[in-house]
Amino acid sequence: MTDQPTQTDEPQTDERFSPLHQIHVSGGASFTDFAGWQMPVSYGSDLAEHHAVRTTAGIFDISHMAEILVDGARAGEFLDFALAGRLSAISTGQAKYSLLLNVDGGIIDDLVAYRLTADSFLVVANASNRFAVASALKERAAGFDVRVTDLSDNFALIAVQGPNAREIAKATDGITDLGVSLDDLKYYWSTDAFFEGKPLLIGRTGYTGEDGFEFYVQTDAAARLWAALSAAGADLGLVPAGLASRDTLRLEAGMPLYGHELGLDTFPAQAGLGRVVNLKKEGDFVGRAAVAAGPPEGARVLVGLVTEGKRAGRAGYPVVTEGAIVGTITSGALSPTLGHPIAMAYVDPDVLESSEPLFIDVRGTRIAASVVDLPFYKRDK
Repeated sequence: MTDQPTQTDEPQTDERFSPLHQIHVSGGASFTDFAGWQMPVSYGSDLAEHHAVRTTAGIFDISHMAEILVDGARAGEFLDFALAGRLSAISTGQAKYSLLLNVDGGIIDDLVAYRLTADSFLVVANASNRFAVASALKERAAGFDVRVTDLSDNFALIAVQGPNAREIAKATDGITDLGVSLDDLKYYWSTDAFFEGKPLLIGRTGYTGEDGFEFYVQTDAAARLWAALSAAGADLGLVPAGLASRDTLRLEAGMPLYGHELGLDTFPAQAGLGRVVNLKKEGDFVGRAAVAAGPPEGARVLVGLVTEGKRAGRAGYPVVTEGAIVGTITSGALSPTLGHPIAMAYVDPDVLESSEPLFIDVRGTRIAASVVDLPFYKRDK
């Protein structure tokens, strides 16, 4: 990722298409609007795609995600101020999950930052928050010797997730000159490489609860990389997977989704992300005072809920006791892996100490629910 592509500062109002759009059309994908992008929601059966990721592997187009380069002599120090974590402490090649907070402690976005070199980081943000993140970082850069450059339009992002992901990645033709072999690449680390002579960054992170890799590639090489990965996985159970299966996979893994579990009115501690905020790091950071003070007394907290039967609670459905509404579901589905409904919900903290029966109100029908620890699903390692 040595090129310096065009920087984009303003939101684009036109409908956006991935560099891989025609491949998805040819593959029979159905599409949905996601943050202004037309993205594949499934290729026929989101249930089959979900099971493939759990048992073999799935390949996802997530090119709608945002990539923002932060570089300069004080890049690490700057990100310590701009983000909730201590980014200066990670090594070259390492990645870290963090939060971009506002001064009130609310979450502007949750993101992953890769340290590319001693003085450069790649910040990967959610598609819906691309311009909010880029704008906030640029504003916070005042006084630091850093540059903040939005490179999102120049890179595609492909993810391969599942038990066979590493074998598929290793067998892919055209990937060369890896700085670290995929056998040695640890979770939440990355390596530089090339694909057909084009710079390639490979990260070992993921959003499905399975092992997997993310491939950051220039847009003009994206279709060829997708084809090469697909060919390598043809005999290893690799299937194209859309956003519908990605959502049920991340829900089973207890991973929050911005706009559902996270938002500007959410404190990290409410979402179970208090550990992501480093109050021990030196110096100030945006949102520090508010986070240290903690959420308001009685603020709702995120929990996992399970129910019996097949009727799943959905986002917005109330969580109730016999006499009151005590929470709201943020995400819910019939779990393809577990075979019963699961949901994440924000509930009154008193619910966790109460023995009073809990229910999900599913369109007027009360279904008994139990609070469980997250995640719902954890892969065998």
